[in-house]
Amino acid sequence: MTRTKPDVPSPDPSLPTPSGLVVVDKPAGWTSHDVVARARRLAGTRKVGHAGTLDPMATGVLVLGVDRATRLLTWVVGRDKTYAATIRLGLTTVTDDAEGEVLDVAGPGAVAAVDEDAVAAGVARLTGDLEQVPAKVSAIKVEGRRAYAQVRAGQDVELAARPVTVSEFAVHRLVRTRDDAGRDVLDVDVTVTCSSGTYVRALARDLGADLGVGGHLTALRRTRVGAWGLEDASTLEELAAEVAAGRPLPVTSLEDAAAGLFPVRRLTAAEAEDVAHGRRIGPSAADPGAGPPDNEAVTGGFAPDGRLVALLSDRGHRGERTAKPVLVFLPGERFAAPPGTPPGER
Repeated sequence: MTRTKPDVPSPDPSLPTPSGLVVVDKPAGWTSHDVVARARRLAGTRKVGHAGTLDPMATGVLVLGVDRATRLLTWVVGRDKTYAATIRLGLTTVTDDAEGEVLDVAGPGAVAAVDEDAVAAGVARLTGDLEQVPAKVSAIKVEGRRAYAQVRAGQDVELAARPVTVSEFAVHRLVRTRDDAGRDVLDVDVTVTCSSGTYVRALARDLGADLGVGGHLTALRRTRVGAWGLEDASTLEELAAEVAAGRPLPVTSLEDAAAGLFPVRRLTAAEAEDVAHGRRIGPSAADPGAGPPDNEAVTGGFAPDGRLVALLSDRGHRGERTAKPVLVFLPGERFAAPPGTPPGER
């Protein structure tokens, strides 16, 4: 698909640079980097990144971080994701999707023999905790080189299986049809909810292999990343219209984004100042005796004025725990307690 390149409006230089998350409904034919490049022009800053690549063929939710919010993307990337997809059974391709060369075709009558019960059983075997071999045409590095570059150079690439979790693999519709070459195929419309790092293309490949007919992906739309869904997404045209009208690029503020990602801890002015200077404070857990300590848990630390000061992580053992700032957004800042705050709570 050929993508159009409309004129991109420049932001009003008198406006402050936006800082927050932007959820884009990525169009087909664009790479994730293409979308980032467009957002950089609309935001007026090069500090834009994305949380999780979508293939050019795919559409849907692509979360971008702008300015200081790029530092939150590490935590967005790790969230579960939901996809609407179409798997075509009967053909295997080199890329595990419709953009790759056909490698193998199911034998006569093989696709016709695959019924609804067989598909349901195959899907069930690919649900839960899995060891998945990623798609060979991927950005994974093998001996320092991207796997896709090696495949396109004609080299055989062997990728190691990695643990993933498919929490939902629902079949909605089966359509028997023929492809452009007149071959019998079975299109399966599905919804997949999975952990970060799962390749839906690989699920299509593995379902086809399990059923003995081969399979690949013909359509993919990401409908959710963590708490952000299509209802939160804007098209690039809608974002450009906002900037063309003299308004800043619309973003979810740094504070609202952090509150959607982490438990919120309201800091006193003294705690906020300690954290802003990199000092540890008391543990975040409201009840230190409840459950085992979690040294991986992250909390968003908010100053009395509502600004995000830092991300905090409890460290140590029960009875000796402290909250350590792992990412400070307001380094060296000083904070005043709200008027009327009792001295012991400042």
